[in-house]
Amino acid sequence: MDPVVVARAVVEERHPAARAAFLGGSVLTKHRTALSDLDIVVLLHGLPAPYRESLQYGGWPVELFVHTEETWHAFVDRETRKRRSPLLWMCAGGELLFDVDGLGERLAVEARKLALAGPPAMAAEEIEDFRYAITDLLDDLAGSTDQGERLFIASELARRTGELVLAIDGAWGGGGKWLARRLEAVAPGLNARLHHAVRGALDGQTEALVGVVDDVLARVGGRLWVGYRRGGTP
Repeated sequence: MDPVVVARAVVEERHPAARAAFLGGSVLTKHRTALSDLDIVVLLHGLPAPYRESLQYGGWPVELFVHTEETWHAFVDRETRKRRSPLLWMCAGGELLFDVDGLGERLAVEARKLALAGPPAMAAEEIEDFRYAITDLLDDLAGSTDQGERLFIASELARRTGELVLAIDGAWGGGGKWLARRLEAVAPGLNARLHHAVRGALDGQTEALVGVVDDVLARVGGRLWVGYRRGGTP
């Protein structure tokens, strides 16, 4: 069944008094799979929003993200400061299912504007935090003789390196599959390099992974260990 039709039915059944609703996520893209879920943003006048719920409807896995106008803005503001806002993108690139009073169109316009403007720039201190954490992982990788340890070290190196590339290029971040998709858009070919390098590292051949990571670190000053310092809260 058409996912848009199913999504409308979900909202009509569970929140018939909703002001607006969006369908977003992979189900509307070429990346849709047999297991893609329906990511639905619902805007209410008030309670029981805000909440998030996972459910099954008509054979579809459904994720409901239920908000009021005020909580939508609060969540988007908070997520934007982290340079990663699934809620923003579900409304910027999603399908407006219905719009009773114009709220849906207003939020769609605002979401597209914010998405196009991009996330806030990464602060110099946060870049140093990335450099330090990645340097520490590179040292762990160099010293590891355990295949199980290398699995998680290499995976973490790939994730953090991808996140750093997105941040220094002023791009929106993402998690899991969305990290891979955003990275491919910003740095075509880097996903393939990381994939090949991680596979090699799992077999003890770490040179390729170290090379990829060092290439990225070179863009922000290279590895960082000696002299790194952060204050703590009492």
